[in-house]
Amino acid sequence: MKRLTTVCALALALTMALAPAAHAAEWTDPAQVCYPTSVTRNEDGTEIRKIYDLSPEDDPVGIPRSDFQQDGYHYTLVDLLKQELPEHESRQHTETVTLESKSKDMASVLALLPQEKEFITEDGLAGILTLRLDTVQVEPSGYASSTKQVSTTRSYPNLAGQDTQYIPKTIQDGGRTLTLQDVSWQTDNTGSLNGYALGDRYTAVATYTGSATSSYIKGYTVSADYTGTVSRIALNKTRYVAIFEGTPLQPAEPAGEIPDAAASASGFNWPLLLVPLGLIAAAGGGIGIALFLKRRNELAEGSDGDA
Repeated sequence: MKRLTTVCALALALTMALAPAAHAAEWTDPAQVCYPTSVTRNEDGTEIRKIYDLSPEDDPVGIPRSDFQQDGYHYTLVDLLKQELPEHESRQHTETVTLESKSKDMASVLALLPQEKEFITEDGLAGILTLRLDTVQVEPSGYASSTKQVSTTRSYPNLAGQDTQYIPKTIQDGGRTLTLQDVSWQTDNTGSLNGYALGDRYTAVATYTGSATSSYIKGYTVSADYTGTVSRIALNKTRYVAIFEGTPLQPAEPAGEIPDAAASASGFNWPLLLVPLGLIAAAGGGIGIALFLKRRNELAEGSDGDA
């Protein structure tokens, strides 16, 4: 009976020991996760490269390798490259800058562009870049319109009377239509009647008004290139490049359709099923051994009694 109890205890201990081991493969310490220094994606979206610059204290095991989905693509890790960074890295770099200017006068524009600027690239290289004068371009950044009132005068001499019927009500001036606004009269010839001066010819001075709309440039966009050498010290780091290959995602199945059995089977997580089966098998084996030993003891005791 003691042997049976011991065997059952061993079977239970074996079952409890296997359970944590089964879950260990599914769990990752968040403290070990590495984060990329930079991420690049090609134009057609079929490849993503994640760059990790790790120090000696960092464990590359923390670089994520799982599949993921992004922008309509499913990405799978196809390669993980290791590169020893040189102690000193440098290269030529061109940086294009843009800014706004109120004037297109080159003297005013150059006052906005320093001869040298300090730049730091996305991957951490730094340096002093110099302005290339031959790349400076000035383009209008936008247009606006304004409206103002305009006026002009016209004289109509030698009129028989002060009657506006002789005066045009509208005129054309510089492509604009102006409307009669006011009229003043001047006497050209005078005569005498009973000692009174009477005018017999008149000049009309007509004032016409209207509106004029004009467009103007609101401002200018200035662009220029700066070039020079950028560099950095690697500081004892190791670079890992995780290359993920992307495939377009298939459109989702319409609602109500029964999914393909083969597809369902391929997407099933078989390791999760095998773990409990293994535990059951281990426990069953332990119980079987216990029953076998019990039966053997009973047979041995029966033989002793017969003797």
